[in-house]
Amino acid sequence: MTSASSSPADRPPAHFRWSICGLLFLSIVVNYVHRLTIGILKDPLSQQLGWSETDYGQIAAAFSFAYAFGYLFGGRLLDRWGVKRGLPVFVLAWSLAATAHGLIALLDPSARVSFNYPWFSWAEKGLVWSTFGVPLTVFGFISARIALGLTQGGNFPGAVKAVAEWFPVRERALATGLFNVGSNVGAVLCPLLVQWMFVRWGWAATFYVTGLTGFIWVVLWWWLYEAPARHPRLSAAERTYILDGQPAVEEPKVSVPWRRLLRERAVWAYVLASIFAGPAWGFYQFFLPDFLKKTFAFDLAATARWTAFFFFLAAIGGVLGGWFAGKLLARGWAVAKARKTALLACALAVLPVGLAPFAGSPLLAVLIVGLAGSAHQGWSANLFSLVSDTMPRHAISSVVGLGGFVAYFTGGFVNGFTGLILERTGSYVPVFAYFSGMYLLSLLLVHLLVPRIDRA
Repeated sequence: MTSASSSPADRPPAHFRWSICGLLFLSIVVNYVHRLTIGILKDPLSQQLGWSETDYGQIAAAFSFAYAFGYLFGGRLLDRWGVKRGLPVFVLAWSLAATAHGLIALLDPSARVSFNYPWFSWAEKGLVWSTFGVPLTVFGFISARIALGLTQGGNFPGAVKAVAEWFPVRERALATGLFNVGSNVGAVLCPLLVQWMFVRWGWAATFYVTGLTGFIWVVLWWWLYEAPARHPRLSAAERTYILDGQPAVEEPKVSVPWRRLLRERAVWAYVLASIFAGPAWGFYQFFLPDFLKKTFAFDLAATARWTAFFFFLAAIGGVLGGWFAGKLLARGWAVAKARKTALLACALAVLPVGLAPFAGSPLLAVLIVGLAGSAHQGWSANLFSLVSDTMPRHAISSVVGLGGFVAYFTGGFVNGFTGLILERTGSYVPVFAYFSGMYLLSLLLVHLLVPRIDRA
């Protein structure tokens, strides 16, 4: 006779693992709201504070460079600390940095700051001194963006590591795609909420209110998260399901030397794909609102709506990309074939983005760029999963961090050059043309370096 008060271990398998995926999803939403607020406010900030296109390009580049290093060292720290302790530390730190953006309203917009620095001149055959000067508010935003970038870099490596711990191989791409949808949901909410808050409270209060969301997430994480082997709310049946295809005992927390990681062909495949295709997403984040405003003479409200529509479209790809690869795996496809087929579909969907500057209507332009953004998210879900397919768990965050480092370090130069291109030509054509073919090139490199996947 069965007891009326059966233990959790006796109950049918549940789906608690998706609650953890929901927490990761919310962390990405918060991450993107904090990251994208400045892009939505680019025009009013430039008008009120007297910024040039180059000034904004430098601010965007500062975040990308800092985020690159944050990704690199964040991944290493998360492999050492574990996601339970490490991820909330990063979220708390970047929430403080996001809130600090509002303090720049206390600075004098007319003040400037200058730095003297040495550099080698071939004409002088030696070191010469040059001066770099920017408005004080630009320097303030550069400082805040550096702090934000350094701390936000731990989010994606930690989320990918958590997925590897909480999901079996066949569900990883779907779980990754679902939490990665948070980037699009955050990006959809951000322009609508930020525009509403800016009109009512001004830009400083907007940064304060959006910064608060990160502190709320940290409380939720500490209340709900624990490793699957020790989680009190997890049934024995679901714990067994999660650990299917994973080591029977928890791997030791060891630090894999970089020289050892760089011997792996799969690491180089991920790194090179991150260099060529990775910077596209940063371009959409920081320059798409400006592209729409200038191309179609939008006001802030219209820019916010169309930007939100772009990110809504992009959200679809993150889920479909993970679902598509999972469907192929469920049909018995080999892991390498399923991943690469999904990556190929995404790479082909990006090709039309080079035509976006020539679209005759905002709807057509956003549909073209939205297809590319959607494909990028599907691409990212499968590229992240490629790391968890090929690397041991104690190295996953380090490898994801390394790929993020090169992607955003390259993206720093792309953002800086985009500002210079706009300053001199006013055209986005070269940048869109550049990104249209980068995914196919990346996939070719992935295929050459990782013809098959032997470990999952």
